[in-house]
Amino acid sequence: MQRILRASLASVLLSLGGAGATLADALPGATLEGLLSLARANNPDYASMRFEAQAAVERVAPAGALPDPRLRTELMDITRMGEQNPTLLPGKVGSTRYTLMQDLPWFGKRGLKQDIAQLEADASQRKAEGGWTELAARIKTVQAQRHYLRRNAQLTQEIIDLMQRLEKVAQLRYAGGLAAQQDVIRSQVEQTAMQSELLAIEGEARQADARLNALLARPGAAPLAAAETPPAPPAPLARAALEERVRSRNPQLFAQDALLQAAGKSRDLAYSNRYPDFTLAIAPTQYQTAIKEWALMLEINIPLQQGARRAQEREAEAMLAAAQSRKEALANQLLSDLAENLAAMETARRSAALTESSLLPQAELGLRSALAAYENGKVDFATVLDAQRQIRLARQTRIKAQLEAQMRLAEIERLAGEEP
Repeated sequence: MQRILRASLASVLLSLGGAGATLADALPGATLEGLLSLARANNPDYASMRFEAQAAVERVAPAGALPDPRLRTELMDITRMGEQNPTLLPGKVGSTRYTLMQDLPWFGKRGLKQDIAQLEADASQRKAEGGWTELAARIKTVQAQRHYLRRNAQLTQEIIDLMQRLEKVAQLRYAGGLAAQQDVIRSQVEQTAMQSELLAIEGEARQADARLNALLARPGAAPLAAAETPPAPPAPLARAALEERVRSRNPQLFAQDALLQAAGKSRDLAYSNRYPDFTLAIAPTQYQTAIKEWALMLEINIPLQQGARRAQEREAEAMLAAAQSRKEALANQLLSDLAENLAAMETARRSAALTESSLLPQAELGLRSALAAYENGKVDFATVLDAQRQIRLARQTRIKAQLEAQMRLAEIERLAGEEP
C-alpha cells in the first residue's frame, strides 16, 4: 500500500512539474526574439508612430488635388422692375445667373505640394522605423541586464554556500582548539553581508522586469521567464564598414534626408509663387425657364506684393540651409556615437577575455591554496576571506564586462539601423 501511495504521489508531482514547465515556457522573457515580437505588436509608442506615418501617407493625395469647385447663384431683378413682390424662384425673377468656378494653381505648384507631402510621409515612416530600432535597443539592454542580474544572484548564492562551508571548517577548528572563535563570527558576518547583497540584487531584478513589462505594454508585476544566455557578440567589423552602414541604413538619417529634400521642394514652391494663379468660371444665365446666355470668365491674381514674396523666398532658403545643417550634425553625432560604442565594446571584450584567461584562474587557484593552508593551520581566516573576495570580484568583473559588451552591441545595431 505504501509503495502504491508513493507511486501515486510521484506521478502527481511529475504532472505538476510538467505543468509548471509548460507555464514557464508560455511566459515571455526567455528569448529576445519573443520579446521583440511582443513589443512590435503591443508597444503603444511604436503603434502611435506607425499611425502617424499612415496619416502622413494619406495626406499625399489631397496635397496634389485641385481645390473644390464653387457654385454661385445670382437672382437678378427679383421684383421684375417693381411689377411684383420680391421672389426667390428662378423662373419668376428677371434672370438667374449660375457661376461654376474652379481655382487653378500655376503650372507645377500642385506637383510640388504633392512631392513635399510625399517626402514628409517618407520622413514620418523613417521616424517610425527609428522608433522601432530605439525600442528594440532598449529591450536588448534590459534583457542583458536581466541576464546579468540572474548570473550575479547565482554567483552571490555560490559565495554564500562557500561561506557556509568555511563556517563549518572554522567551527571544527575552533572545537579542536586550532582556531579562534572570531573566525566563526567573521564567516557569519560575511554570510549576512552576502544575504543583504542578494536581496539588493533581487530588488534590481524586479525593477528590470518592471521596465521590460512597461516596454511590452504589460502590467509591471506580470511574471516573466528567466532570460536565456545571450549569444556572444560577433567579431567587430571594420569601422569603415560600420560607418557606411550608418550612412546607408540609419532611419534617423533617412528621415532627415527626406526632410532636407522637402525643404528644397518648399523653396521651389516659394519661387513659383511669383507667378499668378487662375480661376476659370462658366456662367449660364436663365431667363424665365430657359438658358439664353453663356459667359466665360478667367480670373488671375496679380502678385504685386513682391516684398512679402521675397521674404518668403529668403525664409525657404534659410529653412533649406537649416535642414542641411541638421543632417550634417546628425551624421556627425551618429558617427561619433558609433566610434564611442565600438571602443567601449572592444574594451569590454578584452576585459572579459583577460578575466577569463588570467584573473579568474589565478583567483580560483588562490582560493584553493588558501583553503588548504587554513585547514592545515598555515594561514589565518582573513587570508581565506581575501581569497574568496578576489574570486568573487573576478567573476563579477567577467559578467559585468559581458553585460557591457551586450549593451554596446545593442547601441551599435541601433545606429546601423539593423532589423532585429
